[in-house]
Amino acid sequence: MRLAKAGPDYGVGVYRDITEWADSSPGWMQTLGEIGTEGGILLFVALLLFQWWRSRGRDDRSMALALLAPVAVAAVYVLSEILKVWLHEERPCRDIPNVTTIAECPEPGDWSFPSNHSVIAAASAATLLITWRLIGLLALPVAALIALSRVYVGVHYLHDVAAGYLLGVLLAPLVVLALMVPGTWAVTRLRQQKGLALVLGASPLTTTPAPQYAPHSTYR
Repeated sequence: MRLAKAGPDYGVGVYRDITEWADSSPGWMQTLGEIGTEGGILLFVALLLFQWWRSRGRDDRSMALALLAPVAVAAVYVLSEILKVWLHEERPCRDIPNVTTIAECPEPGDWSFPSNHSVIAAASAATLLITWRLIGLLALPVAALIALSRVYVGVHYLHDVAAGYLLGVLLAPLVVLALMVPGTWAVTRLRQQKGLALVLGASPLTTTPAPQYAPHSTYR
């Protein structure tokens, strides 16, 4: 399936307004936009890794959620790739004439709808909201900025990033919640294997407390 060629009512006007503003913005802002559009994804990768590391000393459910978060992100990403191949929306930087973009336009065949960067950022933020509430609340607006940066640098329409953001925010938490019970069950059993201690850690609920001894009484 191929989406109809972009027209005046299908995001072209907004895209032109944003890219023209981006082209006239200061050089440092353009550089920040280019760095942020890729670096933001690396930030979320780091957050998911740190979440796994801090869960090594937490209960089985926390570790299961930390492991399921990247699984959910990957699952929604695969779905977005399937949609891209099915819909075949051309990149605006290639489809719209006489536009200047900050980033280099992706190769032909790298379709536009939905935005994978937006999907990954939003899905990561949404899973963090379940597993690490404070960081998740801060991550959601960061994910929105990453999504918008894809329009700013000129490689996506606004509806591409909006769809990608909604896809990540709505579907990734559902994947995590759907797999939470079997995931916790699996972590509980896998933590009994000594060879996986470095990866999974030990649940504090299963740690044997040190014996408590009453002080010796002194009789006179």
